[in-house]
Amino acid sequence: MEALLVSTGVVALAEIGDKTQLLALVLAARFRRPGPIIAGILLATLANHALAAGLGAWITQFVDPTMLRWVVGLSFVAMALWTLVPDRLDDDEAGRARRFGAFGATLVAFFLVEMGDKTQVATVALAAQFSSFVPVVAGTTLGMMIANAPIVLFGERIAAWMPVRTIQLAAAGTFLLLGALVLLGLGMDRPAG
Repeated sequence: MEALLVSTGVVALAEIGDKTQLLALVLAARFRRPGPIIAGILLATLANHALAAGLGAWITQFVDPTMLRWVVGLSFVAMALWTLVPDRLDDDEAGRARRFGAFGATLVAFFLVEMGDKTQVATVALAAQFSSFVPVVAGTTLGMMIANAPIVLFGERIAAWMPVRTIQLAAAGTFLLLGALVLLGLGMDRPAG
């Protein structure tokens, strides 16, 4: 029970203001369908955190903190640039996007954005600390849902009056700031495991 409760609390707190909350807001504004977005977040988080928990002990032993800082920092910068790229779909791409829809786009985006994220690193450390796969994955997933589901619901409501481009610019600026802070060594604490 301790692993479940600690994992839920740690991830819910770590997720406040995180880049995946920004992604949830962007997806809610773009698709305006909270149900499929929340389902995509849930499944992406389960898959991502299951992988992280499964590899927890191994990763915490072999990843150099300096290398991790550079990878995460550059990932934030890459996300800032990607966020600024406007959507331009040709007919073939438009068909694929419609086929994936809100659920598929959320599933893929959340899974990829969570790679190397502080909540994924926290999941690795928690799994190594507690040696309890199911409670840690359940707790970290619950923490993600506690932090992100309200953002999806709130974002869906403001999408009608806030232009998507404004949300994209705010998200890109935040990603860029976070990337700079991490690269300078000011925005990344490696959890103890």
